[in-house]
Amino acid sequence: MIRSLVLIAGVALSLHAAAADKVRLAINLSPISALPLIAQNKGYFQQQGLEVSIANFTSGRQALETVLGGGAEIATAAEAPVTAATFARQKVALVARMEYSELKTLVVAPGYKTPADLKGKRIGYAAGTGSEVYTHELLKRIGLTKADVTLVNLRPQDMIAAAASGSIDAYNIWEPYVANGRKALGDKAKLLSLENVYSETFNVVVTDDYARKNPKLLASFLRALLDAERWLKANREDAITLTAQLTGMKREDLAEVWNDYVFELVLDDLTNKALTKHAQWRIDSGNAAGGATTLPDFSAVIQTGPLKEVASTRVKL
Repeated sequence: MIRSLVLIAGVALSLHAAAADKVRLAINLSPISALPLIAQNKGYFQQQGLEVSIANFTSGRQALETVLGGGAEIATAAEAPVTAATFARQKVALVARMEYSELKTLVVAPGYKTPADLKGKRIGYAAGTGSEVYTHELLKRIGLTKADVTLVNLRPQDMIAAAASGSIDAYNIWEPYVANGRKALGDKAKLLSLENVYSETFNVVVTDDYARKNPKLLASFLRALLDAERWLKANREDAITLTAQLTGMKREDLAEVWNDYVFELVLDDLTNKALTKHAQWRIDSGNAAGGATTLPDFSAVIQTGPLKEVASTRVKL
């Protein structure tokens, strides 16, 4: 009888532990989320004792809003929603950067030859994301201001259709929407040729409260992502094929832009600079909540503990 009770108690404890390891992950369903998608597909989360359910969104902003609203525990998001939450005094914790890439401009305006030809044009962008900061930085780079163009706020998935219908003359966004636009629009579309305008990071973000209460779980989550990174780098062609399947892309389309994505689980100066640059843009443009005029302390937002436990050499701050 006593042995039976002990076995029942053991089973109950095991079930409780399993329940505690369930994680709801909100992601932007695109190649920038390759690491968690691969970790799920290859069973790396399960190997770390995690039962991960994934909810897909079209932007990291939506993913982080889901976490802040209690609909998920972990989000993948760029620096834009992280700085927005920080200025709004919503306590978030960035525990790792997993990817970064350059944003781009696709132009469909007739007669376009140089970036200066964007003057007077209608430019699509996604408000509240890195697309908006890229737009700001691009205009500065080519000597224009917001008064010189008409900015049109669009969802990323609506930009190609807007360009095809003539509603906009160009759009600023991340891949694969630029490559997809070039395929769909053919000779009508031209890629604006400017490099190093704005690099957008993509990160693992949770609430500060969740990070403090679940350091071991987050370490397990990051171990799974590290396994996914190793597999991705060791199996390039298979990684392109799998990521294309998981994101609903044509393989040839993803292969064309695969080198644009830099996958690395890390916390480094680029991570901090991206947050700082974006936050400064919010202040300069009046997009900081409450009219803030000073930069937040991002050392309180970037939490290094979980990644240090997993791979201390990946923490370079």
